[in-house]
Amino acid sequence: MRYICFVLFVVILYSSSATAQGPASNFSEILYNPGTLKAIDSRLKVQAGDEAPDFQLPSLGGGVKSLRDYRGHSNVVLSFVPAAWTPVCSGQWPGYNIAERKFRQSETVLLGITVDNIPTLHAWVEHMGGLWFDVLSDFWPHGETAAKYGVLRSDGTTERALVYINKEGIITAIQVVDINVRPPLEDVFRELEKFAASSGK
Repeated sequence: MRYICFVLFVVILYSSSATAQGPASNFSEILYNPGTLKAIDSRLKVQAGDEAPDFQLPSLGGGVKSLRDYRGHSNVVLSFVPAAWTPVCSGQWPGYNIAERKFRQSETVLLGITVDNIPTLHAWVEHMGGLWFDVLSDFWPHGETAAKYGVLRSDGTTERALVYINKEGIITAIQVVDINVRPPLEDVFRELEKFAASSGK
């Protein structure tokens, strides 16, 4: 019996050590690198001044989120990113953690959207150390929300895009950037300041 316990102890110790020193210990080593992609591979279906298409998407935090949930009391920024477990996306969203106060001051909600399913998003966000904003899954029907906005790419992923929507549900700005590049945080701050100014803050 003692021998069996000893063997189990060694196995557990070895497994823990291997996990700590293996590939999973370095986040960047487990990310999938798709290489350089075509900068923009879609055509927008909306523009500033349009009413933002509504959607209902499952949230990583539980339940379903709809754009109309925020009508009348919060501005909204939709952050579409191509795919979980990729390098640029894994740097972009955690980068918004330092901007949380700016979003709240401008009465703005940030919603992250990808075409990945909830289990994939759960593992990814946990590995990134968590995010303060809601992450939504546009997995099924696949990319339906991204398609409404015209940011669904031909390979089934989405563009790297930011859509700014005021409290009345009107799009005030859209930014679609090179899929290989993280959008500058200064651009986000500039749009948030416009929201704050319109609220008299």
